[in-house]
Amino acid sequence: MLSNMAVSLFRHERIKTTTAKAKELRPFAERLITLARRGDLHARRQAARTIRDREALKKLFDTLGPRYANRDGGYMRILKIGRRKGDGAEIALVQLLEE
Repeated sequence: MLSNMAVSLFRHERIKTTTAKAKELRPFAERLITLARRGDLHARRQAARTIRDREALKKLFDTLGPRYANRDGGYMRILKIGRRKGDGAEIALVQLLEE
């Protein structure tokens, strides 16, 4: 589930999910972005173990890695946006930061 959420996040750069899932996604996705910052073949293969989608992996290493090259961490933002109508679960917007 986390790898699928990470693929969606890397493709669209923002997703809506429950707050609990967003808090679990943050360290998982940030670890992958840190691998993308390294950018070598070993890092790409390590990321490819969890990210099976080639387009998302390409975007991660070609676009997102260089974008955060000068940043030490904290690549994502979690914004609480209210509660879901059906079951009352708290919903959050997960965004990748611009720079």
